[in-house]
Parts: sequence; C-alpha cells; structure tokens
Amino acid sequence: MGSYSSDQLVAYATTDGQMVPTSQMARLTSIQAEAASGSKLIFKSGGTSGTVIATYEFGDEGLQMYLPGSGIRFDEGIYLDLTATASVTITFT
Repeated sequence: MGSYSSDQLVAYATTDGQMVPTSQMARLTSIQAEAASGSKLIFKSGGTSGTVIATYEFGDEGLQMYLPGSGIRFDEGIYLDLTATASVTITFT
C-alpha cells in the first residue's frame, strides 16, 4: 500500500477565538458546527476586529460544508465569532 500525505489541518473551538494565527495565511476547506436555534458563525481575517470574510446562519439542523476548489482564503489567519453554537470544527490548509 502506498503512502498518502495531506496538508489539511484541523481546529476545534467552543468559544470565540483565533483558530489560525494572524501571522499565517490559510484556506478554509470545511466547516462542521453543532446545531442550536439561531446559530451564526462569522469568520474573519485579521483577528477580533478584522475583515469579515464569511458569515453562516443556520438553525437546529447544524452545518456541515465542504468548500470546493481551494477553499476560502484568509490572508491573516482565521478568527471565529460564534453565536448559539456549542462547537465548531474546521479543516484548513
């Protein structure tokens, strides 16, 4: 059996916070979030007061997305601002 190598990394969060350091460029390639009514994820580049790159709103169904191609580019890390969501897991390169 041959070997396989991947440059995908995984981060997990239960509160607002920096998921990928601001000193690092990243591409968000998938998102999985636990459900609650009125859930909202805001992904920013550049930290807490950085630029909003993507916003996702969802309800009791939760969220599971695989982002096509190279994913969504964040020039200054990935910051997550979450509302009414118990946990979020992302994959990124």
